Amino acid sequence: MITLQEVSEQEELMEPRFIRLPKTGERCPWTGLSRSKMNQLILPCSRNNHLPPVESCSLKTAGAARGARLVLFESLMDYLEQKTEKAPSLAKQKD
Repeated sequence: MITLQEVSEQEELMEPRFIRLPKTGERCPWTGLSRSKMNQLILPCSRNNHLPPVESCSLKTAGAARGARLVLFESLMDYLEQKTEKAPSLAKQKD
């Protein structure tokens, strides 16, 4: 019989190092975030004071018009963890 801890450890092993942005109109299968929200987190823009809180890299061949942007999964999850820790609990608000 597999324990809950073993399942958790296996899930951690299956997390990707990098993920791609979801296609337009779709959501990230890992976080549920839209493509536009993820772009706000990874690209310098006025909403993040031109300091993206999540790390990413662009794979683009020299002279190519397009490339693939990869999001560092750990950086994205760390950012989301920080946001959930700072968010007030709904249970506390009801009291």
